[in-house]
Amino acid sequence: MINVQKAEILAVIPARFASTRFPGKPLAMIQGQSMITRVLEQVQKSKRVQTAVVATDDARIFDHVLEFGGQAMMTSSEHPSGTDRCAEVARAFPDAKIILNVQGDEPFIQPEQIDLLADTLLQKPDYQIATLAKKITDQTQLFNANVVKVVASPSNEALYFSRHPIPFFRGEAPENWLNVHDYFKHIGLYAFRSNTLQSIAALPPTPLEKAESLEQLRWLENGLRIAVGITEMETFGIDVPEDVFVVC
Repeated sequence: MINVQKAEILAVIPARFASTRFPGKPLAMIQGQSMITRVLEQVQKSKRVQTAVVATDDARIFDHVLEFGGQAMMTSSEHPSGTDRCAEVARAFPDAKIILNVQGDEPFIQPEQIDLLADTLLQKPDYQIATLAKKITDQTQLFNANVVKVVASPSNEALYFSRHPIPFFRGEAPENWLNVHDYFKHIGLYAFRSNTLQSIAALPPTPLEKAESLEQLRWLENGLRIAVGITEMETFGIDVPEDVFVVC
């Protein structure tokens, strides 16, 4: 159930029950509170977001959010990604100019990061999408394929995303790469201009996207410009059940 109102900046939180690695993840309890309500609370603290909606295809998540007092919308179970789920919700908010995609498994996302994400796109009128990145200081993260890396230009425009450390620093031992070059972890939050979000939802998968299993490469391959905001705040996403025990 949603209260459709004028909101220039709309935050959508995709939440899927049928996760392969962690079924029921949005309803997992973290220190006495469900993960999805933690994410929603953090988003609602943002100074930029006027409306926040949980997008789900599962009645259990939908009912849980309403009981908590949040807004939720049932979306198609056929969506291949959270981006598509966001696009469906955005169509119910024709006045929204910027749509934020905040992952439903980021219970420790900070409101300041959400504000930075929105501001990054607001301050870059020639860009269609914005995202965030944080400097990598841990070698374990650098070589972890589950930690996506982003390479950006001097003006902080995304050039490429990869599960592999990029660039390959020729002439240096891998264990020394962090000492000779700045590498950045991609934080999977996105801000879209509303018309851009609707157009990318119709784009077919691309070769680079298939190779790395990263949908943002589809956007780059189609010529879209992605602005990168740099944050110093760490995030901790929940991917598997064991992650809950780490944060608790």
